[in-house]
Amino acid sequence: MKRENFKIKKNSSLKKALPIFILLFFCAVKGYCKNEEKTKSALAVIERLIGNRASEFELSIIENKEHNKSDWFEIETTGSQVKIKASNNTAICYAAYNFLRDIGAVLVSWEGKRVNLPKSWPKYSKKGNTPFEYREYLNACTFGYTTPWWDWKRWEQEIDWMAVHGINLPTAMEGQEAAWQELWKEYGLTSTQLEAHFTGPAFLPWQRMGNINSLEGPLPQEWFSKKEELQKKILDRMRALDMHPVVPAFSGYVPKAFAEKHPEAKISELKSWSGGGFESTFLLDSKDPLFKKIGKRFIEIYTKMYGKSNFYLADSFNEIRPPVSEHNKYEELSNYGSTIYETINEAAPGAVWVMQGWLFGDDKEFWTKEATSAFLSKVPNDRLIIQDYANDRYKVWENQEAFYGKQWTYGYVHNYGGSNPVYGDLNFYKNELTSLLKNKNKGNVVGYGVMPEGLNNNSIVYEYIYDLAWSKGEQPIDDWLNKYLDARYGKKTSASVFQAWQLLLESVYNIKYWETRWWNDRAGAYLLFKRPTATITEFKGNPGDKKKLKEALDILTKEAKKYDKKNLIQYDLIDVSRHYYSLCIDEDLIECVKAYQQKDITKGDQLFKKIEKQALDIDNIMIGQPLNSLDNWIESASAYGSSPEVSKLYVKNAKTLITLWGGEGHLNDYASRSWHGMYKGFYWPRWKMFLEALKKSAVNNNPFDETKESELIKNWEINWSESK
Repeated sequence: MKRENFKIKKNSSLKKALPIFILLFFCAVKGYCKNEEKTKSALAVIERLIGNRASEFELSIIENKEHNKSDWFEIETTGSQVKIKASNNTAICYAAYNFLRDIGAVLVSWEGKRVNLPKSWPKYSKKGNTPFEYREYLNACTFGYTTPWWDWKRWEQEIDWMAVHGINLPTAMEGQEAAWQELWKEYGLTSTQLEAHFTGPAFLPWQRMGNINSLEGPLPQEWFSKKEELQKKILDRMRALDMHPVVPAFSGYVPKAFAEKHPEAKISELKSWSGGGFESTFLLDSKDPLFKKIGKRFIEIYTKMYGKSNFYLADSFNEIRPPVSEHNKYEELSNYGSTIYETINEAAPGAVWVMQGWLFGDDKEFWTKEATSAFLSKVPNDRLIIQDYANDRYKVWENQEAFYGKQWTYGYVHNYGGSNPVYGDLNFYKNELTSLLKNKNKGNVVGYGVMPEGLNNNSIVYEYIYDLAWSKGEQPIDDWLNKYLDARYGKKTSASVFQAWQLLLESVYNIKYWETRWWNDRAGAYLLFKRPTATITEFKGNPGDKKKLKEALDILTKEAKKYDKKNLIQYDLIDVSRHYYSLCIDEDLIECVKAYQQKDITKGDQLFKKIEKQALDIDNIMIGQPLNSLDNWIESASAYGSSPEVSKLYVKNAKTLITLWGGEGHLNDYASRSWHGMYKGFYWPRWKMFLEALKKSAVNNNPFDETKESELIKNWEINWSESK
């Protein structure tokens, strides 16, 4: 064929169309590149999860007005490609994980991830959406009970976990002390005065909420800069994934030195929090001109450090009665509400005030409908979100008329203090969600999720709850559990393994709240974890079905032998074992105390030896959960310091938080941990001292001086928390 036959003739239609083809080609390339840029954060999450196979995922963010503000996704496999269209990066991450878990290829949990990809992707197609604009996560207290010693590597891991679970409204409290320090120095406070103000690192959440000052401080200067650098990375990553981090705002609390420096200001000195023993805190009156001035300046400083935010957390009355007069109570409450909102709005126009709804359930006597509605009355409906996250304990939204037109989110705490008995209630979560969505009086509920105080426990609870946000409770639990176990253990779930988990659902995962963590005003997950007392003979028992739990344990013990030693079934076996035998110890402790009280020394001694063996055995098997260990907690705290002096302070903070806590109230053992090192090194030694003293009084026929023994144990605890 002659060369000229390939030439385009003058005025030909092809020649006329060529510029259009070129234009369309470049538009397509530009659109592809633009979309690739928009989805690169989601792709990076998938790549960190499954490596190079992430290149087989074709990702697109598409605005879809059909779904309004709610997130959605579509997945389809075609040949060697997994095509995902979704509303944003977080929805893409959830969709990708949903697909990988559905096909049994991937499971992501705090205790580890399992990845075993098929050579080729199976045929798969799925659409999903959620009625909840926001999926919330992290309690303000998590930043004391869990995250204080986390570095960027650990935070990156957690943000990835959030992304694949579809979370887009995370609480982000790190790094704020740098802004507070700058603010208070602008108001003339010295470094010495601020050293006397800030708590130690593990106790900062309660300072931020106005509960305490100075406890276990001072806060080392290196903490401010280290956390500032960390928070910048956290916020950058969250925003890149289209999350909406909730950052701090001014709620009215000022340092004692500030109150002394401004005697003209209207500042209330508040009573000691949670049973006493803590220093007073100081709350600035909402009508004082300094309130808005300070609050706006804090946001200005924070924004300069960390960039613009759209959601600000401010809690003025966390477990504290508002200092309002009886005769003008409602007007003063409405002033507090309006001032907090106006301060945020003036400093960050258009931003939303976020508040925890915990206070309304915690103090029902004060927060009547009239008090709550007054507090919220002057805030625009669309500029406030109330996080009603304790629905496993309180039904605040039902009692508060779904919060009088304001936006609110529904959820659970589940974990308190990082104390980690094995429990949850999948049927409860499912039924509650379906009931909520049908309820005509639910008001403007815009979000859903879990806000635990402690992490790294009961992964199945969190896996299930964040799926409910998308499935809306329509998927049968058995179907969900089958897919979950296939992905977690990596092979088609056997009838025996499934039977074990059904027994777990009937024995421990049918408990919405572990109520005996508080008993007779004593905290602690089990009796063994509570500070010893002879009154345990009155204990009525822990929740759950211990018989069915033992049946599940026996099956898992047998089935786990068929799996690799690194398989997550081994982790679950340890969890079920330590929970079951901790319950056994509680029963034996009661009988041992009774025996010594009745002067049956032989029986008491037999039970004493049995309890000791069980406690040491549990401690030994917990070696198989290295992240759940006292050593890991202490070493993380020590490593966070850059000098021996600072490391020593951090270690004391770490040990005190999970044992003594602080003050003279009842918070000791609130954050008790079922960890390797705690059974052998802390819980059993206390009870051993107590039981030996009880036996001695019985043998010598002397009255048992429990007050004296309790004081000796408390002194032992203090020495333990201060020891290396």
